Amino acid sequence: MRPAPQRFERLPEQYFAALLGRVAAAASHDGEPVIDLGRGNPDIPPPAHVAERLAATAVSRDAAVHGYAPFSGLPELKQAVAHRYRSVYGVELDPEREVAIVPGIKTALAEFALCVAERGSSLLLPDPGYPDYLSGAALAGARVVPLPIEPFPDFGAAPADVAAVYLNYPSNPAALAADDGVFADAVRFAERSGAAVLHDFAYGDLVFDGRRPASFLAEPGAKEVGIELFAMSKTYGMAGWRLGFAVGNAELVRRLELMQSHLRAGIFAPLQEGAIAALLGPQDTVEERCAVYEERRDRVVAAIPGARSEGTFFAWAPLPDGFDAERILVERRVAVSPGEGFGAHGAGRMRLSLAVADEALDEALGRLAPLF
Repeated sequence: MRPAPQRFERLPEQYFAALLGRVAAAASHDGEPVIDLGRGNPDIPPPAHVAERLAATAVSRDAAVHGYAPFSGLPELKQAVAHRYRSVYGVELDPEREVAIVPGIKTALAEFALCVAERGSSLLLPDPGYPDYLSGAALAGARVVPLPIEPFPDFGAAPADVAAVYLNYPSNPAALAADDGVFADAVRFAERSGAAVLHDFAYGDLVFDGRRPASFLAEPGAKEVGIELFAMSKTYGMAGWRLGFAVGNAELVRRLELMQSHLRAGIFAPLQEGAIAALLGPQDTVEERCAVYEERRDRVVAAIPGARSEGTFFAWAPLPDGFDAERILVERRVAVSPGEGFGAHGAGRMRLSLAVADEALDEALGRLAPLF
């Protein structure tokens, strides 16, 4: 067999797989149970009516239900997405031309890079930012240009010859909501540079302290230059369903749908039916879920000096003096995500998940607080 293609060598270490491996290794040693605050996995299940819709559809004996779904998704699901964007975010979408159904945001992040970048082109990525942004750049053979996001992204200092810029608000891992003017600055940068904009809106509905969800597409001109990724994972606790949406610019949506038609043959129809039930059904659980995470955020901020979270289900905090994430795991038996894994500007910090049981969070904070 010939050597593997070079694209495999370009791929970075899979950050979360490596983190899970370290947690598993630590848990195998004697000592107190390891508490994992490193991984963000929703601990609140979907609304009951959503699971019931999935189950009722999946038990159907209609062969069409179990055959190939439409490659571009159920039209009714696209319409439900457009309804949410109109009613919650104040954004009008054409369901046929401006909504693509994707198997989760993670997949779409890589596919988007392939849709906009050629080998040797550049992608402007937030620093600190979600590690899987790097995977798409690697697969496309694109060069990564870091975009520091604190105190705010400085597009004036960014190179103009980039194929695309990725944004993420509320941000993972930095747990920042978008400041006024950030989206307008991104639109202006795209207009003068020709870059496409991708806004990762995975945590869009999880914002705290009275904030309202803010879609990039609500910014004037945004739809002409970019798309937004939204998923069922965080808003509705459906991470394992692997179902999301790319919405906005019709040309970028077209490219993503074209690419997906070459890579997969639709998404299981009962999953889509469950998503329709979530989007069009009662929305009280969305606010309830957000309130749970905000209350946990308050406990983290009270226990860890310098910790913050304006949204997401994470908190971003400084590491205690003399400690890194590995030492915390070994000595305190608490797993946290090391900040440097999210980019150079994450060094000296750690990400803590709020998506854990209250008892586990309190125990972890009791172990961490004496370090400060």
